[in-house]
This record gives sequence, C-alpha cells and structure tokens, in this order.
Amino acid sequence: MVKFNVTRKETSPIDGQKPGTSGLRKKVKVFKQPNYLQNFVQSTFNALTPEKVKGATLVVSGDGRYYSKDAIQIIIKMAAANGVRRVWVGQNGLLSTPAVSAVIRERVGADGSKATGAFILTASHNPGGPHEDFGIKYNMENGGPAPEGITDKIFENTKTIKEYLVAEDLPDVDISATGVTSFGGAEGQFDVDVFDSASDYVKLMKSIFDFESIKKLLSSPKFTFCYDALHGVAGAYAKRIFVEELGAPESSLLNCVPKEDFGGGHPDPNLTYAKELVARMGLGKTPSQDEPPEFGAAADGDADRNMILGKRFFVTPSDSVAIIAANAVESIPYFSSGLKGVARFDIVLLRFFYVCVYLFVHVLC
Repeated sequence: MVKFNVTRKETSPIDGQKPGTSGLRKKVKVFKQPNYLQNFVQSTFNALTPEKVKGATLVVSGDGRYYSKDAIQIIIKMAAANGVRRVWVGQNGLLSTPAVSAVIRERVGADGSKATGAFILTASHNPGGPHEDFGIKYNMENGGPAPEGITDKIFENTKTIKEYLVAEDLPDVDISATGVTSFGGAEGQFDVDVFDSASDYVKLMKSIFDFESIKKLLSSPKFTFCYDALHGVAGAYAKRIFVEELGAPESSLLNCVPKEDFGGGHPDPNLTYAKELVARMGLGKTPSQDEPPEFGAAADGDADRNMILGKRFFVTPSDSVAIIAANAVESIPYFSSGLKGVARFDIVLLRFFYVCVYLFVHVLC
C-alpha cells in the first residue's frame, strides 16, 4: 500500500470566490491560477462539520468538461490530507448532477459506507474547453446543493484562508477503470473507489418507472424518438438506458459521446443551440427530407435540464410539467399512492420518461 504524507501549503485569499447554490463558475484560466481551486476546496472542508470530513465518504465527479480530470486529482489529494476516509469517483469522472444526488442518497459501499456529500464539477449549460467555463459546487448529505448557511461560510473562509492541506506525494488515480485503490496515511487507510457511472442511476430509474411499459412503447412502429445529449454527461446514461435497458435503436441517439468541449457546441438545450435535434424534429429552417420522429429531447451539460419536442412542434417546460401532473398517479409507479406536489424542476430522462409513459397509456393503447 502506497503511503502518503500531509503537507500544509501556505496560501492567501483570492477575491471573488463567492459560491451560490449553483456553485462557483469562472473561466478555466481563472481556475488554473495558483491555489485558486485549492483555496475553494479547503474553504469548503473548513466550512463543514468535522464528522462530514474526518472519516467521511465524499463523491467527486461532474459533467466531464475541460479541466475536470485535473481538478479530480487535486481534490482527491486534498481529501486524503483532510482526513476523508474514502472518495467515490464516477468512471472517467462522469456523473450527472441528478446522478450525484442519487449516489449520495442511495449508494452503499462494500463496507457499508454512505456518502456525506459531493464536489460536483460542472458549469451547467455553459460552454466547455480551454478558453471556456469551469465550475465547482458542493452537495450535502441529502443530495441537494449546500444551503446558504454553508455557502456563506465557504465564502468567508476564502477571505481569510492562510493554508491548505494536500497529500502531494499521493500518486494520481486511474479514473478510467473501475476498482478501489488504497493508500495509507497518518490517520489510517484512504480509498479511492472508481465505480460505474450509470449503475446506481439506472437502479433508481427502475424503482420509479415501469421499464417494461416504456420498452413496449419504444418497440412500437408507431413511435420514434431522438435523444440529443449535446456531448454532455447525459451521453454516459443514454446508451445504457435507452439502448441496453429499453431496446431502442442506437440511431435514436444524437451527440451522446461526452466531450470535454461538448463538441465545440453550447450544451444548452434550446431551439438555438440544439440545432441538429431541431432539424431532425422538422423545425429547422430547411424542410427535412425524412419523416421527423414523434418525440425528441435534449439535455444540458450536466443533465439536470432538458428540452422536449414533438414532431414539428416545441413543448414548453410548463406544458410538459402539466402533462406529468395530470397523468403521474395512473402512469408512474412512484406516484401510485398520490401526487403530493408539483414544481418545475428539470431532471433529464425523468421528464422524458414521464411523457413517454403518458403517450403509451393515452395515445398508442
């Protein structure tokens, strides 16, 4: 087992590190400044109660944008130095924002461990690449974003920080392959568990939706669809869910290979930036030569917002939520005991499934 030492590195405050519920977002060149990321991460550790750091389990992953892989290695080394017991990383550093929440709430390690929080590396729908945006935010043990009380503490800490802790001699961990890598430190063993990015999320989806009904829908010759991940993290789930679990043809997927620069595009699911999907759905400026699919959807970079389209028409977010609310109890197992409330909160794939089930029950049957 590789041993590591804890080093205390001198630093000084850097202006402008105030996070919101969406975290801290800046250009990559800002995050690459000496100690910029380190100051924010240490300020976050210092803002948490000791039991959420010492001996704790943290998730570190994101939407895969440029600088994520470097940031993950930095955070792993700082977590080890701060006494964290283990870090869970989605394979290749990929976890959608909804999937991170699911992992925090649902995943149980082989030793019975549960996550107490997560560093999510994302700038949401902002472009990615060496000259574009990067971001980081902290989610709590309930899977949700850090509340204002915590973000305020983080910000105050960034204004007074004098040092950060790091295990400089800890080697980089291969996050491309699943498995556990163990290290030894002054406070005991430290593990990095790289796990399959989709498994926990798929398990959660199966507990919410009737996959067999959706599979029947997708096999119907009356129903065709197109899903565009805009080269964001949703692509890490699209093939697993739509193709492997639900039997849809791979031709239904568009831009579902995650890329650090989102393929040079803007991962914002709207009529302006999701041009390929818009054209395929028959809404482009030039008439489509092929018959458009019945249904289309696109996700943003970290896969917590989406856009829904029908054949030659756009569905507003409010309208899609209205469909969900009107049909949730009878169409979705999770709501079989009743719908307690409705909020316009976008979770990619969830909304797609809702509308799919509605179509299956009310249109094709």
